[in-house]
Amino acid sequence: MWSYERRLQYPVNIKQRNPRLAQVIISQFGGPDGELAASMRYLSQRYSTKNRKVAGVLTDIGTEELAHMEMVSAIVHQLTKDLTPQEIMEGNFERYYVDHTLALWPQSAGGIPFNACFFQSKGDPITDMVENMAAEQKARTTYDNILRLVHDHDVCDPIKFLRQREINHFQRFGEALRIITEELDSKNFYAINPDFTADLCK
Repeated sequence: MWSYERRLQYPVNIKQRNPRLAQVIISQFGGPDGELAASMRYLSQRYSTKNRKVAGVLTDIGTEELAHMEMVSAIVHQLTKDLTPQEIMEGNFERYYVDHTLALWPQSAGGIPFNACFFQSKGDPITDMVENMAAEQKARTTYDNILRLVHDHDVCDPIKFLRQREINHFQRFGEALRIITEELDSKNFYAINPDFTADLCK
């Protein structure tokens, strides 16, 4: 059970509308490396993770990703709030507008709808932790790409916060992977999960 606080994890106060930029940033809401996929990935994986400390890490980060999804949504909303028809056309926002008006809808910057195939939950904690570390690196790279395109301080500020959290999450998943591998045979250099390999040849 979660307790919801009616505030963003980090403030978002954008003064200048920019529909073109909103179409880029929305990828971190519903794109392949976005916050929606991240939250669903980690909150799904926690159920099959036997190590309670690692399951706690998944729960903590999965919950925080929901907060990041809220931040990204706030950024997109503030960039598009009260757009005029002229601003919609000048910002090449008309395709999104026709389908969703100015409502939030999860899609990538390329217009591809959110799909659960963006993330994986395998049940093997080593596989899942490696996937998670890669996911955090991909999200950081996406934020790097966004920051190269943004010149508005009000937008850059929360994006930089989100980027830093991806780095922190990568570190925590690396620590979780170490916890898992330390439980295995220390002579086993190819990290595998014995729960999954014991019955392969029977």
